[in-house]
Amino acid sequence: MNPNIIKAILGGIVGTLMMSLMMRFAAPMMVGQPMDIAAMLGNMMGGVYALGMAAHIMLGVLVFPLIYALLVFRLLPGGPLIKGMPWGLILWLIAETMVMPMAGAGFFMSEIGGIKAVMAALMGHLVYGGLLGVIAGGADSCCSAHRSLA
Repeated sequence: MNPNIIKAILGGIVGTLMMSLMMRFAAPMMVGQPMDIAAMLGNMMGGVYALGMAAHIMLGVLVFPLIYALLVFRLLPGGPLIKGMPWGLILWLIAETMVMPMAGAGFFMSEIGGIKAVMAALMGHLVYGGLLGVIAGGADSCCSAHRSLA
């Protein structure tokens, strides 16, 4: 069974917030500068920062959690954390191979920090996926312990 949609969206909210905070505050320790996801997306949309921020929020809070809950969840083995982290890895691979080159950052961020930036982004996406997975859980994950006690 798929996770509850509301829980998946809540997981997307928490995951997006945490990933954004990591890119703002943890990335400078690794890369030497903050990684502004909204600015990168905004540059792809005519240089409008607000559009980039709207895209970042919509993708992280709605689009990716819904794809995870309705499609990806049932394809991955394991518990919620083990299902969520590969989803974060998949999103990271898509970002590094498709989105970053379109944003002018190069393939695997070769133009804006290389391996340090790639690793910071990987950490952010794994945290996002893990939080999404744990919070979304599964349709029966909260009730299975109760059933085993009965």
